[in-house]
Amino acid sequence: MITGLLCAAALTAATAVPAGAHTPERRVPHWELRDSGTPDVRFRGLAAVSRKVAWVSGTGGTVLRTVDGGASWRNVSPPGTAELQFRDIEAFDARRAVVLAIGEGEASRVYRTEDGGATWTEAFRNTDARAFYDCMTFFDGRHGLAMSDPVDGRFRILSTRDGGRSWKVLPDTGMPPALAGEAGFAASGQCLVSAGPRDVWMATGGGAHARVLHSADRGLTWRAAEAPIPAGDPARGVFALAFRDRAHGLAVGGDYRPDQTSPRAAAHTPDGGRTWRSAATAPPAYRSGVTWLPHSRTAALAVGPTGTDLTTDGGRTWRTVDSGSYDTVDCTPDLGCWAAGEQGRIARLEH
Repeated sequence: MITGLLCAAALTAATAVPAGAHTPERRVPHWELRDSGTPDVRFRGLAAVSRKVAWVSGTGGTVLRTVDGGASWRNVSPPGTAELQFRDIEAFDARRAVVLAIGEGEASRVYRTEDGGATWTEAFRNTDARAFYDCMTFFDGRHGLAMSDPVDGRFRILSTRDGGRSWKVLPDTGMPPALAGEAGFAASGQCLVSAGPRDVWMATGGGAHARVLHSADRGLTWRAAEAPIPAGDPARGVFALAFRDRAHGLAVGGDYRPDQTSPRAAAHTPDGGRTWRSAATAPPAYRSGVTWLPHSRTAALAVGPTGTDLTTDGGRTWRTVDSGSYDTVDCTPDLGCWAAGEQGRIARLEH
């Protein structure tokens, strides 16, 4: 079986071949679009289960599911949600998934299905007009968290212990104060991520500094660290995180406005997010999604509206390998890497 690292090396080699040089014919890993049949939907939520099974969520209350590698997609949207924006989806398998709608007040909701989307249950509806939920993550099949922008000066954390069937707001006594203007970005479902049974990280922007907050006790207490990605504006900061274990993590972001540059749009950490280092060669533009390639300690992909970038050295350097527009990306242990974005775009990495 080709490993994720070999997959990444093949991508790197493909981009390094001089123009006109003769090379043996071979199939280089690349994004291959899968027809979703929904050209008017922007998919910012993605849950890759395997090379065969994936879920996406997006605008217009839309949820799609495939069980055949993207050859066909079934619209399994919860009824009565056409006015909602689904920005994050977490799936446990082909039948069980939890989807988060974002927005102020009651627009922030959580729905859950146990039958592949045939039926849905509304598990949470936000009743605090000051709260705005952005992202969620699960440690396992039972324990998960969702995050809201600051309420009363601190980020709000929602917790479930039963697989998303019920939720409760955690005390904020262990949450450090938010910076003025600080918030999360509901751009890819990756502003709140976990690794292992208890560790979770939150990405922020909008304040004077971009920050990454870490909790080692499932969201009860948090420690904040500055990330060297530009902030100081509501459109700038860390948009997505990925941790391959509780120590090694990646952060990507920048300025999401297309007319603004995004220098230093990536960073990496070797110590669980206590310290962050700028990439020596960063992606050339804003990136909203990032994922480690499976079975690799050094290879990862970052995506955004202007392209896909690859690192093979743990986030120190990045190079663009595709120019297609994607908002979010996710990989599975069986080498099922998926990406999704605007105009109904969904793709799988083919070898």
